[in-house]
Amino acid sequence: MMAHLPDETDVLVVGAGPTGLLLSNLLGSMGVGTTLVDRNGTTVREPRAVSIDDESLRALQAAGLADTLAAITVKGYGSLYLGPDGRRFAEVKPHVKEYGFDKRNAFEQPVFEATLREALERHPHVASCFGVELEGFSQNSDYVFAEISSGTQTRQLRARYMVAADGGRSMVRKALDIPLEGSTFQEPWLIVDLQSTRNRCFHTEVFCDPRRSAITLPGPGGIRRYEFKLNPGESTEEAEQESFARRLLTEIGPDGEEPIRRQKVYTFHARVAARWRQGRIFLAGDAAHLTPPFAGQGMNSGLRDAHNLAWKLDEALHMAHPDALLDSYEAERKPHAWSMIELALRMGKIMMPASVQRGRLIRAGFRALGLYGPARDYFAQMKYKPKPKFSAGLIRPAPNVLGAAAIGRMIPQPVVTTLDRQQVLLDTLLPDTPVVLVFSETPDRWVDPKIQAQLQALGCAVIGLTPEWINPVFAGFQMIRDHSRFFSQRPFSECLDKALLLRRDRYVAAIEPVQSIAGLIPMITRLTEPSANRQKQPPVNAAELRLKAI
Repeated sequence: MMAHLPDETDVLVVGAGPTGLLLSNLLGSMGVGTTLVDRNGTTVREPRAVSIDDESLRALQAAGLADTLAAITVKGYGSLYLGPDGRRFAEVKPHVKEYGFDKRNAFEQPVFEATLREALERHPHVASCFGVELEGFSQNSDYVFAEISSGTQTRQLRARYMVAADGGRSMVRKALDIPLEGSTFQEPWLIVDLQSTRNRCFHTEVFCDPRRSAITLPGPGGIRRYEFKLNPGESTEEAEQESFARRLLTEIGPDGEEPIRRQKVYTFHARVAARWRQGRIFLAGDAAHLTPPFAGQGMNSGLRDAHNLAWKLDEALHMAHPDALLDSYEAERKPHAWSMIELALRMGKIMMPASVQRGRLIRAGFRALGLYGPARDYFAQMKYKPKPKFSAGLIRPAPNVLGAAAIGRMIPQPVVTTLDRQQVLLDTLLPDTPVVLVFSETPDRWVDPKIQAQLQALGCAVIGLTPEWINPVFAGFQMIRDHSRFFSQRPFSECLDKALLLRRDRYVAAIEPVQSIAGLIPMITRLTEPSANRQKQPPVNAAELRLKAI
């Protein structure tokens, strides 16, 4: 095991859960020398997270894994909300693929993690080592020094940066004395994972019953999960008896006799770390935030962390003064993580009505909203979910400017039409660099060879995007048409005849009128180091470096 550890690395990732695995895959695709360690002998074998959203799939697309993950997910399921009498009073069935993927998708975490681990083999600059534990660490202004052990063997590893993705009980967070802010739920829930199901419902079923709230979620391959809220006086020991689960399963569906794969009680948390960065060390995933499960955003928030942090670490390795870049990780991700926790808490109030009367009021309210089309669409299409948007961080706000509402937002990912009439998702054409996206009926009119050369010298690509009613024409740079019409909707419709500066994670950093594209150059220099100025040292090749025994 220890023989696979290099003696130095650009980035040390501690923890091989979904966050650590995606981060390592993203860094590997960027050519960053990465070492991933986990104290467990392998990736998880038991089901945990069961739902992955469109934003997470877009992050996996950035790691070159979209097609691979498509093969192991059930796409596009929704939620049905049922009252105590079993009648449906609300439903969520989103079909709009704003970011290129279905908003809700089912998967098995063991299969997911095994797939991400196998994908690491694509990258010669990534070393992964399981059954290895981080015993301690220190840091100075240039490096992190980590003590790694396996059995009686101990090694020291030197890294430029370290990311702790080591879970809710993070050893790194505790060693850094970073407190968690927030609360712990007092309502324990019983999770029952079945190996097979007789329930043929394609969607999640949410039983909003004050006597006992429950949820049943579909999975791939004919499996299903049930979650039951425990009532006062019901102990963990009692709830984890098979007979207890059998009784509850029988009460809400046809699966009372199906084989049980796992049965466990959880107490949920709504907490966020007070700091996400200390020197050259970062927290990510559950080490940084703990989210109640009611919105299915716990794991997905961690995958967003990985997508936000990976490119910043890559850029920081080449910058003389990267602090502002690295500080933006917490400034951007922490508020959004809190918004997902708040969403989960709000949804929990719907799922767990405190009384019979409150449950009646909730159901009556949803039925009344269902009579009004826009309100019904707001709920059914999951428009209540907070959009990925930053109000601070690595962006340049432009108040009182038409189109300014797009700044700090993740751009949509439409199907676009190319000059040769191919139709593909937008991100497949975007390089892993900053991009100036010129959104106009005539992008070629506004980008002359001189400004194009300036932008390219700064490490920034140029792409022209026409609205859906205009065919693109040949130019000295890529030209595409918005086939899906997502840029015809607010706030991006207000960006017509604007140049949008896209970061490597597809967020809008700044906008300028097409007549003044050069005005983006100062912001571009904050996002990336021009290739000509990058340090000449090659990334660490983890396959070649091996740590010698002390």
